[in-house]
Amino acid sequence: MSLFGHSYDTYPFEIFSLYHLVTLAVFLLISILIYVYRTPLSKYEKTVRYTMFILLFGLEALYHIWLFKGGVWDLSFTLPLQLCSISLLLCCVLLITNSKVLFQIVYFLGIAGALQALVTPELFLGFPHFRFIQFFLTHMLIIWVALFYVFVHKYKPTWRGLLQAFLFLNVAAAVAYLANKLTLGNYMFLAQKPTNASLLDYLGPYPYYILSLEAIAFTLFVMMFLPFWLRERMKMRQESYY
Repeated sequence: MSLFGHSYDTYPFEIFSLYHLVTLAVFLLISILIYVYRTPLSKYEKTVRYTMFILLFGLEALYHIWLFKGGVWDLSFTLPLQLCSISLLLCCVLLITNSKVLFQIVYFLGIAGALQALVTPELFLGFPHFRFIQFFLTHMLIIWVALFYVFVHKYKPTWRGLLQAFLFLNVAAAVAYLANKLTLGNYMFLAQKPTNASLLDYLGPYPYYILSLEAIAFTLFVMMFLPFWLRERMKMRQESYY
């Protein structure tokens, strides 16, 4: 059962290996296809939503079962207080409710966090191990859920939504900081940098990199909102011209 084992030596993960690059290519391809086939997808909107919900919820549940069976489940890292864990739960609620408020948070937090995790994952098990597949598929699904609501449901991020997402991020960080103190964990990497290579390696020592992360997060949110803002400005100009 090495595919579900807990020995990191059996299938070690190597960043930007062939398997990693192929996975990123598949992610990019499907992201493009969601846009290309947005009209046909709208005809099966409910089926797509429920399928993504089942995949997200099921994969997360299997992850916790895998940890528990292996005797390594621990409150120091299994609480849903990592940025992508929070986004995953919000995605599940969004898929059920179609909440426009939740969409704003999922769009900004989900895409920003999951994209960083896909490129520089804190992962120790490589393909074809269960954890590799579970990790990448759940993070890709977080982004695909956001894209699904943008392209199929025509939801649009707003300036107010950006500020709400940033406020939510800071509230979540405060909760994660408290959880780190109680469990000796490292939720949202607020206690120390991840052991794997990541963006945080270039942001200075602890605790200064946390302030850098705040600035980067807000900048990323603005960049993610900018295309929609520019599109609306161009549309308004065209309407005023005619």
